[in-house]
Amino acid sequence: MTIDVEDYFQVSAFAPHIDRASWPARECRVEANVERILVILEEGKALATFFTLGWIAERYPAMVRKIVAAGHELASHGYSHLRASDQSRADFTDDIVRSKALLEDIGSQRVQGYRAPSFSIGPANLWALAALHEAGYRYSSSIYPIAHDHYGMPDAPRFAFYPHGTDGLLEVPITTVRLLRRNLPAGGGGYFRLLPYALSRTLMRRVNREDGQPTIFYFHPWELDPGQPRPAGVSLKSRFRHYVNLDRMERRIRALTRDFAWDRMDRIFLGRP
Repeated sequence: MTIDVEDYFQVSAFAPHIDRASWPARECRVEANVERILVILEEGKALATFFTLGWIAERYPAMVRKIVAAGHELASHGYSHLRASDQSRADFTDDIVRSKALLEDIGSQRVQGYRAPSFSIGPANLWALAALHEAGYRYSSSIYPIAHDHYGMPDAPRFAFYPHGTDGLLEVPITTVRLLRRNLPAGGGGYFRLLPYALSRTLMRRVNREDGQPTIFYFHPWELDPGQPRPAGVSLKSRFRHYVNLDRMERRIRALTRDFAWDRMDRIFLGRP
């Protein structure tokens, strides 16, 4: 179980409509939403990995410490939610080093994992995986092996693998199901909100039983928040993707904690915290 800790105004699809300079003045709702998530996970006896933005951690250190105190893994989502594909190697390295040091200082826990904003590591910037290893990360969950208009690397392996040239960094892709010679998303996000819960559950169980692999599921704190502010000017497509079935998300996450056993990424893939 993984959570990408960012607020609604930091979503990549909203970037053309929300100036980064306005972030500090905007209503932050992430703290209350993470609190709800922690309650859900505790009641469901589930542990998770929280891929946390450094920008958020810097402003809500008590929230970060509460995540760690509850037994969850603290991991990096970068500092400022810039796509890896939009950065030079030097800028990317600065971002991942800064966020790792900040999270470790606040959480007093070694940060071993990283997830790129918008799954923005793909064929054109695989150098980012080597940069992560050089910065001290042990695994990444930044590649989504599907075809998508904003991200995706459909030819990538579907399950955890060691990419060539990364000197031992493990890449753990978001879960997909192979049907009709295509990889179909089965690990969260807008697809999980759009599809009937029973179908998502069936797909994840298929991965567990037929592929013998754990499911990598992800969601965001803002997905449990149907009352969040709605910025103007967003396209109908982006608006639909962002807001569809937000009012059903909490019930579905609770159902996931009943229907599956969940743990931290580091314990499953690295063997220890």
